[in-house]
Amino acid sequence: MTNTESAAAGIAAWFGERLPQEWVATAAPQVTVDREEIVVVLTLPAPESPQDSSTPQDSSTPQDSSTPQDGPGDGAAAAERAEQLAGRVARFREETRGHRIGIAREAEHRFGRKVAWGVECGGRRELFTHLAVPVMTRLRQPERLVLDTLVDAGVARSRAHALAWCVRLVGENAGIWLADLRSAMQHVERVREAGPGGAPQD
Repeated sequence: MTNTESAAAGIAAWFGERLPQEWVATAAPQVTVDREEIVVVLTLPAPESPQDSSTPQDSSTPQDSSTPQDGPGDGAAAAERAEQLAGRVARFREETRGHRIGIAREAEHRFGRKVAWGVECGGRRELFTHLAVPVMTRLRQPERLVLDTLVDAGVARSRAHALAWCVRLVGENAGIWLADLRSAMQHVERVREAGPGGAPQD
């Protein structure tokens, strides 16, 4: 385990014990750490769906298999479900605001990083206010042309937005490669720890 991963594990362990029990009753918090920020995503129990609250259909009544089961009501139910989830997330955000601010201040003082919050509920994931950190880089013309193509095609608003889009795309589609890279980093760290304690002195 690298020093970065060890620090992240320690931070996750701290939040696991510090958060109120009712916030983690459904699932353990997802804690993601980088150099600037700690993102804590909590899982909320999903509200009862509209289908669950409807009257059960009599199983003794035969169904005509030729009749489509999907209809206009399905769209209304989906919209109602989306609003249910949005309401559940909004209620949690407002009711826990003060408590979350207090915990975030403790963590910021302890770990030297800002804290952002998010929730998952019924397949919906929403992050509350979190950092957008500028990253300076130098790109040669071939790389700049890639970004400009994304801008000209309307995929991105600017080169900065295009670069962020590319990073997200790599993160979503190169999971195995990134996992192998992290594993290689762990191996390098173990080799360093097994080596001599320091460089030879003159």
